[in-house]
Amino acid sequence: MSSNRHYLSSAPIWRSLVHLCVPMIAGFSIGAVYNIINAGFVGSLHSTPLLAALTFSLPVFALLMAIGGVFGVGGGTYVSRLLGSQDEPGADLTASGERIKQVSSFTLWGSLATGVVIGVLGVVFATPLAVVVGASGASLAPTALYIGAMCAFTPIYVAAFALEQLVRAEGAAVASMTGLIASTVANLMFDVLFILVLGWGVLGAGIALGLSNAVTVGYYIWWLSTKSSTVSLALRHFRADVGMLKTVFGVGVSELLMSSFLIVTTLVMNWIAIGYGASLLAAMGVALRISQLPEMICMGVFMGVIPLLAYAHGARNPARLRKAITGSAVAIAGITLLFSGVVFAFRDQVFALFSADPSVIADGTLILTAMLVSTLFNGFTGLIIAVFQATEQMRNATIMSLAQGVLFIPIVLIANALFGMTGVIWSMTVTELLCFALGAALFRMSKQTLAAAPSAEAVAAAEQAGDDELVVAG
Repeated sequence: MSSNRHYLSSAPIWRSLVHLCVPMIAGFSIGAVYNIINAGFVGSLHSTPLLAALTFSLPVFALLMAIGGVFGVGGGTYVSRLLGSQDEPGADLTASGERIKQVSSFTLWGSLATGVVIGVLGVVFATPLAVVVGASGASLAPTALYIGAMCAFTPIYVAAFALEQLVRAEGAAVASMTGLIASTVANLMFDVLFILVLGWGVLGAGIALGLSNAVTVGYYIWWLSTKSSTVSLALRHFRADVGMLKTVFGVGVSELLMSSFLIVTTLVMNWIAIGYGASLLAAMGVALRISQLPEMICMGVFMGVIPLLAYAHGARNPARLRKAITGSAVAIAGITLLFSGVVFAFRDQVFALFSADPSVIADGTLILTAMLVSTLFNGFTGLIIAVFQATEQMRNATIMSLAQGVLFIPIVLIANALFGMTGVIWSMTVTELLCFALGAALFRMSKQTLAAAPSAEAVAAAEQAGDDELVVAG
């Protein structure tokens, strides 16, 4: 058994969480820092329409990542559950090993094929898409340009996200982090070249983003082809049978629905915010990037723990599953309170780095405050969804994926009518609170699913892990 798999199967739970989540936190945090730097690059051009173009384009990028999530989350959790099932007595290791190869091949080639189709449509309809996301006037042309550049690289984005999930599926969190860091470093270098040296503005930002993801794809393909003992990317293993489609899409579609509704909520927010002026929209874009740092750290925890949850569920080890959930919840609470508190304390100074416009700074600090309050609820909600995805609770995962969009639209419309701009800013916070309450209720009702009878080997592994923890504590 490889050291990575040891962290999924039997290592002390906190040691497993550190191994799986810390690299994810590092990778996501570096990505969030890069997003802030990227906004700074574009902001250095001293053009509010260009800065607004980045904000307008966020829903499109979220959709592209969601497509990768359909294959990556669906395929990755399937692989982890299959690995866990190999711990059961009398398991057919040959059959499960072959199925893992089929799932991983489908994840890559399915994502690439879908990315090509979506990318072509995106390039052709870049300008209509820019209009749909709310761009108009001076911001329309740069938004369409940025969307077109992003869509040209759609197969790369989709494959990068899907492959990253496969790498993590067998517990290789450090390799996952390495790919994310490589992408960030490459993106920074390409930004300097295309934005500062060549002066290509948002087009340069879009090309830099695409090329940096190509670096990530290359790294993950190399790692999976040379370091993984279970996964196969070979086309000869590709299968698209009913069981494959049902399992991968049954879990992955929750990612697509969640991101699709995020797009809808972002569009509604953009349409309402633009009525208060371009400065509010620009402020929202910058505040979003700043608040992403604590959000990405929490995401590193609940996405990092998914392979552990799926493996424990596949091995029918409810004790380990419960420990993983509890440990992740404690980590999210501590991280959110610490990092959100630091960002909140220095919000005025940080925001002033991105704009000298007093109205943008004033609006942005208020928006940032609301977003930071949302972070705690968002982190716990993300963990609940991760549990549902890892344990194949497709109905609950779908409900949670739909909840934010269904709740947000009436809330923001009513808040705008009653409280104006302040209501719009705090509407997402209220929505996140209600989503968390719904998730907590569904989680309580799902305890029977989470308490599946453990296998004999799972019991032995849990007992050994407990002994190890006592030794460590001693």
